[in-house]
Formats: sequence, C-alpha cells, structure tokens
Amino acid sequence: MQIIAKGLNFVYNKKTKFSVKALDNVDLTIDEGDFFGIIGHTGSGKSTFIQHLNALVPVQEGVLKVGDYDLSANAKKDKKALKTLRSKVGMVFQYPEYQLFEDTVFKDVAFGFSNFFPQASKRETADAVYEALSLVGLDPEKYAERSPFDLSGGQKRRVAIAGVIVTRPEILVLDEPVAGLDPKGKRELMKLLRTLHEKESKTIIIVSHDMDEVAENCNKVAVFSEGKIVRKGTPKDVFSDAEEIKKLRLDLPLTGYLCQTLKSKGVNVDCDLTEEDFIRKIQEIKRG
Repeated sequence: MQIIAKGLNFVYNKKTKFSVKALDNVDLTIDEGDFFGIIGHTGSGKSTFIQHLNALVPVQEGVLKVGDYDLSANAKKDKKALKTLRSKVGMVFQYPEYQLFEDTVFKDVAFGFSNFFPQASKRETADAVYEALSLVGLDPEKYAERSPFDLSGGQKRRVAIAGVIVTRPEILVLDEPVAGLDPKGKRELMKLLRTLHEKESKTIIIVSHDMDEVAENCNKVAVFSEGKIVRKGTPKDVFSDAEEIKKLRLDLPLTGYLCQTLKSKGVNVDCDLTEEDFIRKIQEIKRG
C-alpha cells in the first residue's frame, strides 16, 4: 500500500481565534516496503500527519490516498471501508502500554482482532493471538494468561504491539516506539521492528526524536517544521547539512557527528550513516 499526500492542510480550532495550522501544504509519498522515519521538533506536525493515515484525523484540505483508499477532503467516505482501512494501517501510539486494560494478555491482544473480525471463531481468534504474541517474541504458553500489569515495561510494549499486528496490517505506524526504554530495551524493540518489517508489515513508519534510531533503521526520512516538510530523502541526504539540522532544533546521529568531525580534520567518510557502514568505511580508510 503506497501512501500519497498532496497539498495536505490541517488547522486545529478552525475559524476561531485559537486556530493553529498543524499541516501546511504537505506533499509526501511513502512507498510500499519503506521503513520510513518522520522527525521534527515538538509541535512540528508529525503526529497530526500520521493520524491522518487511518482517518483518526479527517482530511480538511488536500489529497491523501492510502493504497486503494481515498481519504481526500472531497472523497466520498464509507464507514465500512474506513474500518477495513484501520485493520490494514496499524497505529501504535507513544507509551502504548498505558492503553492496556484487560486482565490477561490474551484478552488484550484479542480485543482488536475481535473488533475488526467479529465473525471470527474462538479458534481463529486464539490462533491469531498466539501468532501475534510469537511474532513479538512472547511465548504464548507462558504469557497468554498472565496479567499485562505484572510484566516489565518492555514486555508490556510488546503486548501492545501484538494487539495491533494481530490484524496483520500492511502498514505499521509507531509514534516514538522506544520512548522511555533503557538502551537494552531500545535495541531489542528496534530489532523486533526490523523483523516485523521483513516478515509481516510491508511498510513501517516511525515518528522519533532519536536520530540514531532513524539513521540506523530507516531507508527514507521526512523532516517536519512548522507544519511543513522541509527536508526528505535518505538519512544520508537529510543529515548532510549539519547547520540546517541544528537550525531545525534537531541533532545529528552519532555517525553523522563523527563524519562531520573527521571531515573537519581532512578525513572524508562517505557512508550511509548506519554503524555497520561507518565502521566498514573507516576500516577501508585505515587499510588505504
């Protein structure tokens, strides 16, 4: 499912003196199969944009197409089609573990599946839940009947993600997926997302303030500022201008900072900003 946005505008509290323009003429294409990063300072429009992708926020002005679904301002809306869309575009909000509410892990993961597929049998529901738990690295036999509130923070987050991927979405959108996790938890969760990207969700979109996370995992990035997209491309393209990144109140990823520092000393490291490629290029320079 390809995502195409053209001329997307959105104003909160429209026609009041408290109006705020959250999206300003946004043009963006996210291709099927992308691991896409969306970055920007607080209040730049990132969260508003992603909430458009499954119609949690309706399009006020402009064109937005998600696969075969037309969410554009002038398009005819079908409630049944919107429900199907939301099963295909899974949304994981920041700190999703705070949204757990059932008394067992099984019930929490099953909730979304039963909502989207009310005709499913108990066996079909159980199979879907067990498969989702397995995909996020939680043994169903061990965790299904446990209370989600007795789990660690990282395990709770995995349960919350399982509750979204249980419908087998084609697009998975995550808002600050590693927020609040320790370094080990961050590494494990990003490894999980890469696995899901390869095996399940064809497209993953992350909103993040962690530039290292974006540079290491995303093949494309868009930078939002004041509701506009001001830079887009590969991580290497986006982080190529350190001064502009600083003006946008963002940081360079560690590899980008190291490349800039080495360049100032006369050493040019032409890498894609992943740790693996940075180390490989440094080794090549040393051998040369």
